[in-house]
Amino acid sequence: MSKVIEQVITDKYAIYNGDCMDVLPIIDNESIDLSIYSPPFAGLYNYSSDHRDFSNCESKEQFMLQFEFLVAELARVTKPGRINAVHCQDILTHTTKHNLWDFPHEIIELYKKYGFTYNNRITIWKEPLEVRMRTMVQSLMHKNIVEDSTLCFTAIPDYVLIFRKGGENKVPVTHPVGLTYYAGHTPLLPAMEAKYGNWEHLKIKYAGWKDHKTNKLSHIIWQRYASSVWDDIRGRNVLDFKDAKEDDDEKHVHPLQLDIIDRLVELYSNPNELVLTPFMGVGSEVFSPVSMGRKAIGIELKETYFKQAIKNMQDAKNRFAYEKEKTLFDDLEEDLS
Repeated sequence: MSKVIEQVITDKYAIYNGDCMDVLPIIDNESIDLSIYSPPFAGLYNYSSDHRDFSNCESKEQFMLQFEFLVAELARVTKPGRINAVHCQDILTHTTKHNLWDFPHEIIELYKKYGFTYNNRITIWKEPLEVRMRTMVQSLMHKNIVEDSTLCFTAIPDYVLIFRKGGENKVPVTHPVGLTYYAGHTPLLPAMEAKYGNWEHLKIKYAGWKDHKTNKLSHIIWQRYASSVWDDIRGRNVLDFKDAKEDDDEKHVHPLQLDIIDRLVELYSNPNELVLTPFMGVGSEVFSPVSMGRKAIGIELKETYFKQAIKNMQDAKNRFAYEKEKTLFDDLEEDLS
């Protein structure tokens, strides 16, 4: 792999600093259990000046042509019956007129072309004011309500598109005792809390529970995950990325939230299975599966992002141990107060 600038390979993960289209061909056919990635949003942001960077395509048509090569490779390496999860959104092509390009539709049609079925679209809710401050899109300005509300539109959500490769899944993804970990801000809605009680007490009560049929914790988690809108994703639950940014980087660069990745890893892979991300960024889609007992392969073209991913991966094995200690300390603090 002469085109790979740097690589780090351990018994749990392999990460590569290089072009994903140079690295993917070395991955064996039908060897990947799950792929999770957030592609460059077709020129919405530019991540580097490298001509190989997908975000530097001169047109939507050029981007989709380049993207097709990637999907063809993902179809080759994905095991039959297994999942590709693609994080995307509608692309704003004109900030003042609020013209949108249906980018998710383009992705769906491309995946169908390569033998995947389109199974699900999960909507990721975003707080409108934060979107307004981050993007400066005029359609979210309150003054339009006063002057002409036909120019007002909702904040553009993110989506996770779920695709399943054709063929039989020979190794079912199972949860023998159900779901036990909730990734998000609000596991219990008010009505659910009135019915089931405090979340922390529920976790204690059902810790080590063996019967999935009577495991209320699992049923509650699935009720929240099964919603078509994930409305409690913690926007700041991301890996450190500030040190990876360069002076000419987009101000809006933001890693995919760990809550989203955690849910996808939990739902669509078994422990010790192999997760792939062709756009690793600062390591989020490798960090999450490794911290959850999976193995992972990540590829990143930009050197500063790759360097940050190396740093971030050092904390993966201790991630949940730290969170448990923090939770226990917080509980003790509450009991003493």
